[in-house]
Amino acid sequence: MGDQMPDSLQLVIGADLEGQPIAQAMRLANRHGLIAGATGTGKTVTLQRMAEAFSNAGVAVFAADIKGDLCGLGAAGNPQGKIAERIAGMPWLNHKPQAYPVTLWDIHGQSGHPLRTTLSEMGPLLLGSLLELTDSQQSALYAAFKVADREGLLLLDLKDLKALLNHLRDNPQLLGDDAALMTTGSSQALLRRLATLEQQGAEALFGEPALQLEDILQPTADGRGRIHLLDASRLVHEAPKVYATFLLWLLAELFEQLPERGDAEKPLLALFFDEAHLLFNGTPQALRDRLEQVVRLIRSKGVGVYFVTQSPGDLPDDVLAQLGLRVQHGLRAFTAKEQKSLRAVAEGFRPNPAFDALSVLTELGIGEALVGTLQEKGTPEMVQRVLVAPPQSRIGPLTETERTMLIAGSPFKGRYDQPIDRESAYEVLVGRKGLAPEPEAEQGKQEPSFTEQAGEFLGTAAGKALKSAMQQAANQIGRQLVRGLMGSLLGSKKRR
Repeated sequence: MGDQMPDSLQLVIGADLEGQPIAQAMRLANRHGLIAGATGTGKTVTLQRMAEAFSNAGVAVFAADIKGDLCGLGAAGNPQGKIAERIAGMPWLNHKPQAYPVTLWDIHGQSGHPLRTTLSEMGPLLLGSLLELTDSQQSALYAAFKVADREGLLLLDLKDLKALLNHLRDNPQLLGDDAALMTTGSSQALLRRLATLEQQGAEALFGEPALQLEDILQPTADGRGRIHLLDASRLVHEAPKVYATFLLWLLAELFEQLPERGDAEKPLLALFFDEAHLLFNGTPQALRDRLEQVVRLIRSKGVGVYFVTQSPGDLPDDVLAQLGLRVQHGLRAFTAKEQKSLRAVAEGFRPNPAFDALSVLTELGIGEALVGTLQEKGTPEMVQRVLVAPPQSRIGPLTETERTMLIAGSPFKGRYDQPIDRESAYEVLVGRKGLAPEPEAEQGKQEPSFTEQAGEFLGTAAGKALKSAMQQAANQIGRQLVRGLMGSLLGSKKRR
């Protein structure tokens, strides 16, 4: 970057050993990136610094707060000691302690706004990965979703799917040609897996109001990008599969909903996936293939994906090859396997004749990193040894009082906090006391197999089911092209 002063159209990482700023053009930030390094080497502070840079440029940020201290973004910093010394060595940084516009989310709704999606949005492939199904169980799940689609049954939460599975067990003729896929054993296995998921507290993830992507992308009044933090401090340890599946869903949803943007001076959104190895460990190959495909294509939608992990080796080679910006903090190599991995990391950078990257990797102190940026034309720049610029917000967590105040002042207060349980598969199939019949219901009965099994209750609900199915068909028309690519990943109908 030379003597050029950093500005909002550059993603400034820090300074080289001569005090010169090291940055990458913000327009290249959709080429994705990597923040890696051993525990305690400064990955979280680097993430915090980058989140601030994106926010200053008007780019929205979504990140997982794994250790609970990233929320310090919501409070102004108070640099002292070595941090203050580093700031003084970067006079061009124009460092001003300040709080950033942070929105806190929590799947359980305890330390942030509840974060939800629906089963219909997640689809059978992602849900099957979450439930860790066998091939036969996965086929049965696909068959159940197919019936729900055909009958106009909304699958919003876990009780909807359980009601559907029980209904299909008692009425196998509804499966048609897929009846052989839904054996008694597979049906019971699916119900057991759903019960296990409930015991993990994952039922809180499914339901309404579901997260609206436009809320993530909405800037603040002063033009800064809003920083959305998912409190995953408990989730990543107690239900890591739920954590990974939600992030995969978010990535797929963004890919489907966002339009093509072409070349732009900055991205719309930066996604930071901490503990990135969880996205790939134990993931079915079909899902991994689609994930790698989405990472490659989503940059044209204005989304930059940044993986945060201990070693680049935690990511598949096909994903690693797509990452432009690389920030590699210190690594330790004691075994032969670790030394081999260390060499692979060093070889992933464009060499710099000024130093040996392999040797430097084990010498880096806290807050230091080897950084590989992209040149203006998108080709790799020579690797640099960099002192990461300190963030302007607090390094460390918010207090409980500060967190409570932040949630109370959120622009989304009241929008997501109370669950909504509208009519869906459970209500249609089981019935709810006091449910009033619709006058047109009797004229709307189009499915004999449905009414034969349901008796009086489904006689009143068939009109609603038919209306919902018609709405689904209409909503589907505009999405056929993208579903040709993403159908096997999402495997679902969208929110009605």
